[in-house]
Amino acid sequence: MWYLFKMLSFILIFGTTHGAYRNRRSMNPEENMNISQIISYWGYPDEEYDITTEDGYILGLYRIPYGKTNSDNSSAQRLVVYLQHGLLTSASSWISNLPNSSLGFLLADAGYDVWMGNSRGTTWSRKHLYLETNSKEFWAFSFDEMAKYDLPASIDFIVKQTQQEEIFYVGHSQGTTIAFITFSTIPIIAGRIKIFFAFAPVFSIKYSKSPLIKMAYNWKSVIKAFSGNKDFLPNTSFKRFVGSQLCPLKIFGKICHDILFMISGYDQKNLNMSRMDVYMSQNPAGTSVQNMLHWSQLLNSSHLKAFDWGSPVLNLVHFNQGVPRPNSLRRQR
Repeated sequence: MWYLFKMLSFILIFGTTHGAYRNRRSMNPEENMNISQIISYWGYPDEEYDITTEDGYILGLYRIPYGKTNSDNSSAQRLVVYLQHGLLTSASSWISNLPNSSLGFLLADAGYDVWMGNSRGTTWSRKHLYLETNSKEFWAFSFDEMAKYDLPASIDFIVKQTQQEEIFYVGHSQGTTIAFITFSTIPIIAGRIKIFFAFAPVFSIKYSKSPLIKMAYNWKSVIKAFSGNKDFLPNTSFKRFVGSQLCPLKIFGKICHDILFMISGYDQKNLNMSRMDVYMSQNPAGTSVQNMLHWSQLLNSSHLKAFDWGSPVLNLVHFNQGVPRPNSLRRQR
């Protein structure tokens, strides 16, 4: 994929000399904004928090405490809803459309206290108490750790901050997977969820058509060698340049939305082409190579399993047995 982006960069130089920019769609100002800036740009109140997991990862947590259609009333306790993004996206996915079609803004205007989480390794969660971001140790995680550490830390913080015993949970794709694992293995966290709304729920990918998952399965060695077994498709300045400068050009529009479909799935009729620069500037938001390999390990399985570390000895270190345990049976001690 990065070779494709580099090719587009070359085409940009060529296209500039031939007037390609004359056919450039108008830019959306949010294309170069972070999550807090996007929220504020549309006139909503914004709060940003850094929370720390039990194993030292620092996660970005964002809040829209109320909407534009309802004034702040500190005496009124609003219902709390937590939004958890999917694979290779971030909390920006809940606010990347216009306010009248972005779930984060819609819920805030409906009177909810909206919180949006970011899994470790994404654009807004790339810090650790003592591990360097460019170290292999930092990237030694998959959705196992997101379920065991990230989600409990986020929900615990929200419950304490809002002083509400129960909250609503909305997950998309991988955001449903980690919830299935967390809620089935950590009863105290499950008890804090009023209702769990699962969008595009994922429990098995045996019949998945995702090219990225299949690529991770077929090109394990290549991906490890190319990435150093660290991060996978991070949100870099070059990628943001592609999203903001190339994708609005009509001649590159189809290429950009094909890349987006490869990441998130094909859905032509529900794609707002006028927001392509925002989508492509914010996504992909990155994850670990280990997470992608974990997903690829499940291609031939009908149920979730913990990450296979590649040998009975390593699995014994992590699970006290030679093979990975089914995720749904793993219990906190």
